[in-house]
Amino acid sequence: MTQICRVLPVAAAAALFSLGASTLSAAEWDLPLAWPDGNFHVENAKMFAAEVEKATEGRVKINIHPGGSLGFKGPEMLTAVRDGLVPIGDILLNQQVGEAPIVGIEAQPYVVSGFDQLRQLHKHFRPVLDEVAARFNQKVLYLVPWPRQYVYTKVPISKLDDLAGIKIRTYNKTTTALFNAVGMTAVQLPWGEVVPSLAAGTIDAVTTSASSGVDGKFWEFLKFMYPTSHVWGSNMVNVNLDAWAAIDEKDRAAIEATAQRLEPQFWDVSRMEDEAKSRILNDNGVAMGTVMPEMLKGMQDATQPMVAEFMQNYPKAKEVLESFFAAIGR
Repeated sequence: MTQICRVLPVAAAAALFSLGASTLSAAEWDLPLAWPDGNFHVENAKMFAAEVEKATEGRVKINIHPGGSLGFKGPEMLTAVRDGLVPIGDILLNQQVGEAPIVGIEAQPYVVSGFDQLRQLHKHFRPVLDEVAARFNQKVLYLVPWPRQYVYTKVPISKLDDLAGIKIRTYNKTTTALFNAVGMTAVQLPWGEVVPSLAAGTIDAVTTSASSGVDGKFWEFLKFMYPTSHVWGSNMVNVNLDAWAAIDEKDRAAIEATAQRLEPQFWDVSRMEDEAKSRILNDNGVAMGTVMPEMLKGMQDATQPMVAEFMQNYPKAKEVLESFFAAIGR
């Protein structure tokens, strides 16, 4: 009897410890996104959240907050996750170049011609991106590109001179320099100010994807879209390393496996997104223009010095790009 009495408290304590450990490993993460509800990055995040909850048997729950509803602007996301203001976030790489210039590699003018080349670039770029994330106290879970970029205008464009003086919305340092270099007047604006600026007539053109063109109902303001594919951009979903360490190891493994499984699917979504959203824009009256070869060459020639300067200023970026160029035979 005495022996049984001694065993019971030990068993009870073990059970209590087990319960406590389980409770400590549970987490509820708020994931902010700058993009409006219905945007494909938001839909991807919702799928990821649902699959994570399933994979961790409910121990990790991710709440999706689109449209900047938590008050974080796109360029703030890298530092917001770093500082633990949010445990996880959706981060547009080319908006973080002020904090980490090397993340702007894929946003250099005419480095990448399409999705297949972008995937090849990421093979060389991803290890560097993982290093940057770690330096900012976070871990990359998955990385998904936006579709190709367009120039939306009110007037038809057939040659480089037609761009001269048009006020175009840009979204970072690189696109601002790019469009100034080709003769346009760049006006850098966050996404939330684009539609009001179009309505007020303070800009006459926009550079963005077909997805954002639909989000902003560009057919109400703009008549033409040109697939210039001048830069590329990707979003990474990162988790704060302190939040990551606070969950159970098996849940970390389950989340990583989920991210690796879904990332290729999310790339396919992006590929299909361009076609679907371009069709919506065309059906609503935004005509798909043709980028004439002379105009394309003019844009490439005018912006090539930007790439050379970037490579000179950032030796690690030069190493990545040179290995990529060698791989594609450029």
